[in-house]
Amino acid sequence: MSSIGVIEPKTALRTFLTVQTGTATTGRPHCGYFVAICKLAHFLRAGCTIKILLADIHGFLDNLKAPIELVKFRAEYYRFVITALLKSVNVPIERLEFVLGSSYQLSASYTMDLFRLSSVVTEHDAKKAGAEVVKQVANATLSGLIYPLMQALDEEHLGVDAQFGGVDQRKIFILASEQLPKINYKERAHLMNPMVPGLAGGKMSASDPDSKIDLLDTPEVVTKKLKKAVAAPKEVEGNGIVSFVEFVLLPISALKSGGKAKFVVERERDGKEPLVYEDVKTLKDDYAADTVRSLTNQYLILVLKGSHWLILLVDTTATESRCHQRIARPARTYSKRFQVIV
Repeated sequence: MSSIGVIEPKTALRTFLTVQTGTATTGRPHCGYFVAICKLAHFLRAGCTIKILLADIHGFLDNLKAPIELVKFRAEYYRFVITALLKSVNVPIERLEFVLGSSYQLSASYTMDLFRLSSVVTEHDAKKAGAEVVKQVANATLSGLIYPLMQALDEEHLGVDAQFGGVDQRKIFILASEQLPKINYKERAHLMNPMVPGLAGGKMSASDPDSKIDLLDTPEVVTKKLKKAVAAPKEVEGNGIVSFVEFVLLPISALKSGGKAKFVVERERDGKEPLVYEDVKTLKDDYAADTVRSLTNQYLILVLKGSHWLILLVDTTATESRCHQRIARPARTYSKRFQVIV
């Protein structure tokens, strides 16, 4: 995990740190969220307080990826899904707090701070900060420039010591570090996790159905997606299947068991002993050295089983709530007005 900035010594001496992370409630949550969930689990087990921003206004600002009405339903659905993800891997959630963006981002003080920050940030810097997060179009709306400024301000208004996100957030984190002191707010530390490549290469994105395994996908849909996944033999870099094992299945197995990570490749059909991996380096070395497709096919089968297992864990935990049933259907709907599959 990489980082930007430092935590002040007086803050580090406190019993608990408060860490912010956020998600724009646009697309449906997918299995790539387990990467961040693993890190949040580590923070929670270390005694940190986690504030998860359900960024409904951010989601609306991001080039109208979804209508505001649907974004509100999604925000509630995300809260249930993220809680279910953490519970499914035995993580204590007493120090977990969810904050809806619109609950404070419409206040007079926040609006004034947004005006103050916009007076010191240039159009070039705002656009650069959001380049990897906000949807890029030829004739962009002003909302895409407001988005990174709000993410920076959230650190102050949520009262956190650090912000955590994917490496695609790096430019926004730099903007926050450089610009918040200009309006007399302190610089926070920033922690980042790697991004899991999509099943077809590139970024695993909630807005690209074929790049990810959706937590609402049926076993048949998961199987279909994995059959089309890019998993070239002997190629490790940019391999979505290998990355899924590295960043999701191995860490989740460690959290679930409360001990070491373990990924087992059964070879009973070939009359051989199973391969048991407890570290990703050995796994990658074996994959890179493989001269036939047998190991590649085994990975695909095991990732398929692992994906079904993860979805089942979340589904079992989340559906225990009657409220989950009430909000799940609106979170799946199709909006013809905006022509967005959601």
